[in-house]
Amino acid sequence: MAKIAADKQKSFLAHWKLHGDGKSITTGEVVQPDERLTWPRTFGIGMQHIVAMFGATFLVPLLTGFSPATTLFFTGLGTLLFIGITAGRLPSYLGSSFALIAPIGAVTGYVQGGGAPINSAKMALAQGGVISAGALLLAVGLIVHFAGAVWIDRIMPPIVTGAIVSLIGFNLAPSAWNNVKQAPVTATVTIISVLLITVLFKGIIGRLSILIGVLAGYVCAIIRGEVEFEAISKADWVGFPQFHTPAFDPSFLGLFLPVVLVLVAENIGHVKSVAAMTGQNLDDLSGRALMADGLSTMIAGSGGGSGTTTYAENIGVMAATRVYSTVAYIVAALGAIVLSMLPKFGEIIATIPPGVLGGAATILYGMIGMLGVRIWVQNQVDFSDPVNLNTAAVAMVMAIANYTLKIGDVSFEGIALGSLGAIVIYHLMRWISSIRGTSLEQASPASAPAGTELDSIAYRKRHVNAKMKGKTKQLRATERNPGAGGDKAKKGDGTS
Repeated sequence: MAKIAADKQKSFLAHWKLHGDGKSITTGEVVQPDERLTWPRTFGIGMQHIVAMFGATFLVPLLTGFSPATTLFFTGLGTLLFIGITAGRLPSYLGSSFALIAPIGAVTGYVQGGGAPINSAKMALAQGGVISAGALLLAVGLIVHFAGAVWIDRIMPPIVTGAIVSLIGFNLAPSAWNNVKQAPVTATVTIISVLLITVLFKGIIGRLSILIGVLAGYVCAIIRGEVEFEAISKADWVGFPQFHTPAFDPSFLGLFLPVVLVLVAENIGHVKSVAAMTGQNLDDLSGRALMADGLSTMIAGSGGGSGTTTYAENIGVMAATRVYSTVAYIVAALGAIVLSMLPKFGEIIATIPPGVLGGAATILYGMIGMLGVRIWVQNQVDFSDPVNLNTAAVAMVMAIANYTLKIGDVSFEGIALGSLGAIVIYHLMRWISSIRGTSLEQASPASAPAGTELDSIAYRKRHVNAKMKGKTKQLRATERNPGAGGDKAKKGDGTS
């Protein structure tokens, strides 16, 4: 039996073959997902992944009132699950999703630093919402796995995807301000620290600007007497995270389900990014990635953790080190689980005051909003097209102003209405404009200041496509009734 166990362990570790001598990477090469460096080096890179994801991951539970230790535990567990479901081919750390902060806060009403702990009953309902989002993401993953991801692009073209990602970030802006105004000096120090570290340092230090900036803000908060340390001394050194059972209320589904659109965009984007950096075709893993993240989010919600998503922060570490080995993420996941079982460590994280969180959230929420804009830029979205312009315009205002619609006991707020609005407005306007030909109208002053876009490639392309469609229709009509075209022509000549 001992020999069988040893053989199984050996075959598991043999999944990752040694890259070269395991000590260096030749110029122009990368360590592929199924490769590794020597174990000490792999361990070190795994620790870097923990540091990279930590700055954003622990902010989510602090802003929502969830337990940082519990959330950290489920991110580690979810990452192990993700690596397993994707067969060790897709490197990723599943950290806490910022997209779920708004719906969780809407349900619990929790305010960080407000003096009252999160209501356990409302927290359970929020967990039920997290589970529902995970279940829908899992279902989408199954469809993508068997049917392909083409239909996602049709339902959510770049204009829609960018709007949804962007509106979620900007919808969170009031939450950041509520924390900043409690300690504006500390928040300002945090923001400035993050910005300066980003531009002053290269490599891994620059990529850890949020974490280091938070530490700088934390020191400022200590100096200003804004940190309480009593809970740390009372906490045990070792112990399991606190788990909480969920509850379900269908009336909250409208808050959580739209978030799935963001999680889909993040996962698909992650697959494409890793594929580009490693030179491998990973499209067949898109469905698995969505399923793994959905299952991970469901498990996290079941135990008191916030939902998960693939982390861009860790892509930065891979780009800096050129190591895409998935075994490094296993090291990171196991390290996160160990840290979650150190209660004193969890209490230290919980002492971070509102001013520091508000400063970090100002940048992070803004980054989420600008990621949506980045999607528009990368895909060259044509805003001289009135359909695109109005889709983004209406959706963004609905989310930023947090429009609310109540139907019976079900409440739909800014993110839900903005996301649904982006999808419906785009497809409805595109259908009507294609029938009426109004997409060929000249751009408005709002979309083309001083007429600069009237001669753009995108504008000319719409006219070319319309002419081609018109010729095709005319040709088909002539084929059906050959004499119709000539009679009409003669009639026109005779009456002129």
